[in-house]
Amino acid sequence: MTFAYLLTLLVSLGAMVLLDRRFRLFFWRGPKRAAIVLGAGLVLFLAWDLAGIGLGIFYRGETTLMTGLQLAPELPLEEFFFLAFLCYLTMNAVQGARLLRDARTARLRPHR
Repeated sequence: MTFAYLLTLLVSLGAMVLLDRRFRLFFWRGPKRAAIVLGAGLVLFLAWDLAGIGLGIFYRGETTLMTGLQLAPELPLEEFFFLAFLCYLTMNAVQGARLLRDARTARLRPHR
């Protein structure tokens, strides 16, 4: 039992927080709205995982990189942090793309 994968996920989540803070992308733009969106994403993906596990589609792979702790049968602890990272990464990417688009649009707009 090791914490290598969990540690990697936590470091990646930390990087998302730093990017968010630096560019005011998600939580630093609107913390309440961001918490709701991130929570909804987590609930949706966890429900998806549980449905897949219940149908026998998803199962926990054996690896020495994971803690071995499970939130539910076939649902490792690391899955929660992976889904949080996935949702956070997506929202940072969406907001970052919007910022780039808006900056480009402002540059291309003729000055009067």
